[in-house]
Parts: sequence; C-alpha cells; structure tokens
Amino acid sequence: MSANSVEARDRLDVVLVKAGRTKIRYPAELLHDDGTRIAVRAPWAGDGVRDFGFVRFEPGDVFTEYYWRDRWYSVKEVRDATGALKGWYCDITRPATLTGTELVVEDLDLDLWRSAGGTTVLRLDEDEFAASGLATRDPEAAEAAVRALDALELLAREGEEFEALLV
Repeated sequence: MSANSVEARDRLDVVLVKAGRTKIRYPAELLHDDGTRIAVRAPWAGDGVRDFGFVRFEPGDVFTEYYWRDRWYSVKEVRDATGALKGWYCDITRPATLTGTELVVEDLDLDLWRSAGGTTVLRLDEDEFAASGLATRDPEAAEAAVRALDALELLAREGEEFEALLV
C-alpha cells in the first residue's frame, strides 16, 4: 500500500469532477490499492433508473470500479442485484488521485461501453468532448484522452486483455 492509500476494507468517497465542479460524490468500499491501481465497490449512486438504451443502471446495481494513478481512464464493472454481469462502463479521465479518504477523478467527457458478452463496444459522448473545449484549453490532455479511448476500445474488442486489466 502506498503512503496515500487507506487500509483495506475502509470506506472512501469517490468524487467525480467535471469542468471544475463536483458532478457526483458517493461512498465506496476500498477493495485494493497497490499504489498504481485502486479498486472500490459501490452501489449505483444515481437517482432512480438511468436508461442509456444499451444498458440500464438502476437501484440494486453494484459497481466494482478500477482507477489508475498513471492511466487516463477508469473501468466500472456493472452487475445487477442478482450478481449478473451487465458489462463495463469506462470513463476517460485524468489519472486518479487519492488523498486521505477522497478518490478524485476528473471526467473528460469521453466514455466507452463493453457489453457482458463483449459483442457490443460503443464509443460514447464524442460530441460532448468536442464541445467541451478541452482541445483548445489543454491540447495535451485532449490528445491523451483520445489516445486513452482508442487504446481502451482496442482492449475492449480483444476481450481477454481487457478483462486482464481488472485482475
């Protein structure tokens, strides 16, 4: 464990920041922190049901979330209340930071979905990313975000390598 990590089975707050403001904050159980990758588990933190068309997030869903201090994405394994795998929702983010019991992640608008069987891989919110102005404000971050999405999509389509990220 790193000096900035909390002890296993401790609780922490996941803080998702977007455009400089807190988008959502929710409690999670710390599962693992090896100094580079942090894994947490939390119930669906949204209000009610969120239907994306390709998946529904709803009360009872459980998210096992993986964050990296050295990668520009996070991966969230989504299971329903019975434990059945729905798939993986991936956010393109700046590398995560853990200070005390706050895990802070800056969302960069790009997302990726991989269905449970791996038959569906969708790039999401590219229009939001373009409209965000990140390419003008911080071109290096914008390039890193697009590279991360491309790399994650390739891994998601290959299956075994994608799932190996989470072991």
